[in-house]
Amino acid sequence: MAKPQKKEDTKPEKDKQQQDGGGSNSIIINIVTTAIICVIFIGVNYFLQSNLLTNHLKAVTAEQTEEESEENLDKPQKGLVVELGDFTMNLSDIEPRRYLKAEVAIEVTNPEPVAEEEPKKESGGHGGHGAPAAPNPKDAIIEEMEQYKPAIRDAIITVLSSKTSDELSTTAGKELAKQQIAESVNGIFDGEREVIRVSFGQFIMQ
Repeated sequence: MAKPQKKEDTKPEKDKQQQDGGGSNSIIINIVTTAIICVIFIGVNYFLQSNLLTNHLKAVTAEQTEEESEENLDKPQKGLVVELGDFTMNLSDIEPRRYLKAEVAIEVTNPEPVAEEEPKKESGGHGGHGAPAAPNPKDAIIEEMEQYKPAIRDAIITVLSSKTSDELSTTAGKELAKQQIAESVNGIFDGEREVIRVSFGQFIMQ
């Protein structure tokens, strides 16, 4: 009678072990699932942040490039200033007659000279002299401007003498005269050079 009692007692123990095993498996599955979800979330988050950072860097680079371009455009161009001397002329005023005395200078483009190859040094020989110094490009432009000066002065006189004292007494009137002088002188240069700006020194109307 004792043996059947032992078999009946072991049944609940086996069921309990199976339940404990099933609970452990559920915990493991939950842990693995949670870990997978975390990995996926971290990966998606990293991907999104990387894209946002890349787009931000591209935008910043584009803004910097645009600013540099604007700075280059805003930077005033420098050229060679040619002094044209004093001008004294009658203005277009009829009564009373008025005249203008002004100093005018123009600034023209000064292209960079093309670099030339250095002359080869000769070996040997006595009493040799070094190669002559390269001409200053500004001197060449000044000499060139001397040839244009009579025509430039005539163009300036034509523009200014067509104005009245009222027109030249305003800032807008002076700026218009400068623009017209630049256009007239550029026509004389015929594309070989360009007037960057026109400047008035002494400017007296009487």
